[in-house]
Amino acid sequence: MNIAVMKETHPGETRVPMVPATVDRLIKLGAEVVVESGTGLSCRFEDASYVAAGATISTARDEMLRGADIVLRLRKPPLAEIALMRRGAIHISYLDPFNEGELVNALVAAGISGVSLEMIPRTTLAQKMDVLSSQANLAGYVSVLLGTTHLDKILPMMTTPAGTIKPAKVFIIGVGVAGLQAIATARRLGARVEAFDTRPVVEEQVKSLGAKFVKVDLGQTGQTKDGYATQLTPEQVEMQKQGMGKACTQADIVITTAQLFGRPAPRIVDRAMIAQMQPGSVIVDMAVETGGNVEGSVLDQVVEIGGVKVVGLGNLPGHVALTASQMYSANLGNFVAHFWDKATQAFQLNLDDDIIKGALVTHDGAVFSAMYKSIVHK
Repeated sequence: MNIAVMKETHPGETRVPMVPATVDRLIKLGAEVVVESGTGLSCRFEDASYVAAGATISTARDEMLRGADIVLRLRKPPLAEIALMRRGAIHISYLDPFNEGELVNALVAAGISGVSLEMIPRTTLAQKMDVLSSQANLAGYVSVLLGTTHLDKILPMMTTPAGTIKPAKVFIIGVGVAGLQAIATARRLGARVEAFDTRPVVEEQVKSLGAKFVKVDLGQTGQTKDGYATQLTPEQVEMQKQGMGKACTQADIVITTAQLFGRPAPRIVDRAMIAQMQPGSVIVDMAVETGGNVEGSVLDQVVEIGGVKVVGLGNLPGHVALTASQMYSANLGNFVAHFWDKATQAFQLNLDDDIIKGALVTHDGAVFSAMYKSIVHK
């Protein structure tokens, strides 16, 4: 099978979809891999390194798309490129299907089997291909570094001839993969850390990392089968804000990580809460790309609201692009290898497999995903 690895064209994207080590793995499976020239340059991978791994380099982007059995990339494809792909081809990348109805319709019309990596089920078997978790892990790490950079004090306690410096306080809202890594990173840097989540089940995880779990009685809450927090009622959102207010006022850095799959991020820190925070403190809004958790945060900007810096930088994994690319590439390679039939040396799109059932959005000229149908086509 011919696999085409496309160069990312999204403005500001520093990550690459595949590194030479993964190319080597796919070649050994029996695939023919064509890599677009310049694909790895943002992470210092020259074309020659892909050739050494067994790939062919091409400068003809349109021809690559027309000839590919499988197209691999990181970001969702430009609409204009979908029509170039042959009917029956498989496209694997982030797709953001719930916010990209036009893209989904174009994939259906072109007869493309569109795999959305965000929708891979969070099961033990699928962990090795879970791009959301691998990238969120890095985003949590970067969020603490950004908060530290914009804070005008140090994080750890220090005993100096000039006196003892108290440790900074970090409050993390949302204890998923990103939140847990943010806790661990802030603790390593010596901060006192508190964390809150609507799911009481994560309290032990917070404590195991040396942080304090802030309890707010919201009544009945929970999580989906994939580990995402369920959406709160307006009354619960208000209770949450009141409960988190005290922790925010005492914090030097607040990091918000709350996101709902397929929906805009919940607004959980408003201007009234910001007004009660200490001047000079910092908020890092990790959900700014999906609408933002923080009132007043602006995508790709750092703004000041009442003396509080609100950091709204997007694509946090891109700040550590080499590591992020290595992890994404490994996830992508694991996905392809998992469904690769060694006897036929081909990718088998097993429609009865639970992972494919979760991640395959379009197939054979129709919407395939039951989740997409239930939410968008209900």
